[in-house]
Amino acid sequence: MDHPRHAFVHGDIADAPVSGPLVEQSTLVVHFAAETHVDRSILAAGDFIRTDVEGTFVLLEAARRAKHLRRFVQISTDEVYGSVASGASRETDELKPRNPYSASKAGADRLAYSYWATYDVPVVITRASNNYGPYQFPEKVIPLFVTNAIDDIPVPLYGDGRQIRDWLHVDDHCRAIDLLIERGTTGEVYNIGGGNEVMNIDLTTQILANLEKPQSLIKPVADRPGHDRRYCLDTTKLRAIGWTPQVPFETGLRESIEWYR
Repeated sequence: MDHPRHAFVHGDIADAPVSGPLVEQSTLVVHFAAETHVDRSILAAGDFIRTDVEGTFVLLEAARRAKHLRRFVQISTDEVYGSVASGASRETDELKPRNPYSASKAGADRLAYSYWATYDVPVVITRASNNYGPYQFPEKVIPLFVTNAIDDIPVPLYGDGRQIRDWLHVDDHCRAIDLLIERGTTGEVYNIGGGNEVMNIDLTTQILANLEKPQSLIKPVADRPGHDRRYCLDTTKLRAIGWTPQVPFETGLRESIEWYR
């Protein structure tokens, strides 16, 4: 929180006793709080339901009581659409989450929508593609592979490595949220995609090449259960109100690698 009337909520359900009053006093709430790591959701689904769904409920209940709230931004994910074989997911597409993490985010996404439809809470929902950039916790693939490679530790690549993700720099994500606070339509969903579809094996080789590390550090491991093959977002709706990504993937990746180095 950087101002008593603006709550940027992050953390887990343990923050609820603190977050509730902050939300009630705020004019703007951006709700990032979530457990986000798919692997851990497979091992401990309850933690994800507790934080992502129950935690969102706590904040939405507080938002109902906020007398001056003008925007509640619910940060969702492209993973709620499930695996997309071809084309790009639109905001009106069916949600088909395929693991406990994405299911918990879909639950939070729709719960937030229901608080707009039922209680007129000024909710806007965003569904973003894979974020990357400095400061990211190293359980995520880019910082994990970078930090492993720096220390000459093998990088564990799932399956055949041909899963495709669309990468969005954190700064471009923040620019989109900032725009939606001012120009988004209450009750609407907006996709935020970087337009950088990259196969995991290609991402891995780029990281190693940037670090001047040998490709022999790649260690194929058994694929995880229910691993989505591809995500891709149609961002026409967001672009129509003035947003475009500004960070080229090659530049953002190189700068992120240098930050971890």
